[in-house]
Amino acid sequence: MELEKLSEAEGMMGNGNHGGDLGPEKVTLEDSYEVPGTAKAECEEFLPHKTGEKKRTQFTDFEGKTSFGMSVFNLSNAIMGSGILGLAYAMSNTGIVLFVVLLVCIALLSAYSIHLLLKSAGVVGIRAYEQLGNRAFGHPGKILAALIISMHNIGAMSSYLYIVKYELPLVLQAFLGKTENTGEWFMDGKYLIIIVSVIVVLPLALMRQLGYLGYTSGFSLACMVFFLISVIYKKFNIPCPLPGNATDTSFTLNVPLNQTYEDQCTAKTLTINLQTAYSIPILAFAFVCHPEVLPIYTELRRATKKRMQTVANISILAMFIMYLLTAMFGYLTFYSNVGAELLHTYSTVDPLDTLILCVRVAVLVAVTLTVPVVLFPIRRAVMQLLFPGRDFHWVRHVGIAVCLLIVVNLLVIFVPNIRDIFGIIGATSAPSLIFILPGIFYIRIVPEEQEPLKSRPKIQAAIFAAVGFIFMIMSISFIILDWVKGGGNSVGGH
Repeated sequence: MELEKLSEAEGMMGNGNHGGDLGPEKVTLEDSYEVPGTAKAECEEFLPHKTGEKKRTQFTDFEGKTSFGMSVFNLSNAIMGSGILGLAYAMSNTGIVLFVVLLVCIALLSAYSIHLLLKSAGVVGIRAYEQLGNRAFGHPGKILAALIISMHNIGAMSSYLYIVKYELPLVLQAFLGKTENTGEWFMDGKYLIIIVSVIVVLPLALMRQLGYLGYTSGFSLACMVFFLISVIYKKFNIPCPLPGNATDTSFTLNVPLNQTYEDQCTAKTLTINLQTAYSIPILAFAFVCHPEVLPIYTELRRATKKRMQTVANISILAMFIMYLLTAMFGYLTFYSNVGAELLHTYSTVDPLDTLILCVRVAVLVAVTLTVPVVLFPIRRAVMQLLFPGRDFHWVRHVGIAVCLLIVVNLLVIFVPNIRDIFGIIGATSAPSLIFILPGIFYIRIVPEEQEPLKSRPKIQAAIFAAVGFIFMIMSISFIILDWVKGGGNSVGGH
C-alpha cells in the first residue's frame, strides 16, 4: 500500500526541472500524503509539473535558480532589523548572563519554528505561507496569514524608512559642514524618503525574483559588519568614566551626578527592573524572518527541506553572533549610560566623530537595501488574496509595489508618532509569525495517520503556540502599561 502511495506521489511530483535549474525533491511518506478534494487541486497548483508538460507561468512557480549563498544573504538580511541598534540598551536592562540566555533560547526557538513551517510545507507540497493557512483553516486561515504578514512587514518597512527620515538629514548636514539644519528642501526628511524610495527601493522592488536581491543583501550585511567592527573599535577608544564635565565641547555627555565609578564602569551580570520586561519581547522578535522563509525556499536551487533548514540555521547563527557582539561591546562601552539607540549615544559623546558618521551612512544603506526584501512577501500576500492563480503580469507586479511604497511613505510622512501604532502591530504579528501560526499549522496539516494528536511532535507544537500567546499578551500588557505611565524610551523593533 505504501509503495502504491509512493508511486502515485512520484507521478504527481514529477521531476520539476524547469530547464534543469531545480532538481527533484526527495519524496518521503511525509511528502506523499494525498490531499483530498479541493485541497489536492490547490496542492497541484504549487507543485512542480512534469517535464515537457505545458503549463501557465505563475508567480508561485518553483524557479529554483538562487544559489545557497545568495539564499543565506537574503534570509540573513530579512532577520537583521533596526532593533540591532537597541540591543546594547536591552543588555543594560537584563544583565549579560540573562541577555545571553534569552538570545540563545530565542535563536533556537526561531530555528524550531522554521522547522515546523518547512515540515508543514513538505506534507502538502505548498511553499506559500498564505496557502498553508488555507490548507489548515480554509479561506479564513488564508486571509489571516496574509493580513498578519502584511501588517508586520509594513511595520518593518516603515521602521526602516523612519531611520532614513531622521538620520539622512543629519548625515547630509555633517557632510555639508553645517552645525544645524538650515531648512533647505534637500535637508527635509519627508522629501528624502520619497527620493530614496523612488531611486533605490522601487527599482529593486521591481525585480521579478527575490533571489536577484542576494547581491544587495550581501552588501547590506557588509555594511552591518562594518557597524559591528566600529562598535568593537570604539570600546577601546572611549574612556570610562565618560568625561561629562570635560571642557572639550566635542566630547561631552550628560552623566548623572549621583552615579559612582562602579555604576558607570561595571558590567552587571543580572539586572531586573521595569525595562527588563520591555527588553524580553524585543529579544524575542529579533529573529523574525518567517514571511520570507517560504519565498526563499521556493527559489532555492536544488530545494529540499534539509537544504532550506541549513540556510535558516546558518542565517540565524550569523545574526546571533552579530547581535551578541554588538550588544556586548556597545554595553561595555557605555555601561549604565548606554542609550536606547546606540548610534545616538556615540553622537552624544562626540558629534564630530568621522567614524561614527561613516557608520551612520553604512546603517542607512543597510536598512534601505532591506526594504525591497521585506516588500516581496507583502506583494505575494496581496497576490494570494486578490489574484490567486493568475499568470504573472508586469503591470500587476509593478502596480502592487508602487501602491505599497506609497502607503508606507504616507505613514512615515504624516503620522507624527507611529511608535504606539506599530508597537501594537508588532506585539500581535511577531508572536503570531514566530510561534502561533507555525505551531497550529503543523498540528492541522500533518495528518494524524502520520503523527497522532497526542504524539510528542504535536504536543511540542501546541506548547510552542501557547508560548506565542503568552508573549502576545505580555507584549500588549507592556505597551498598555507604558501608555498608562505616560510613555518612555523604548528600544527599536524589527
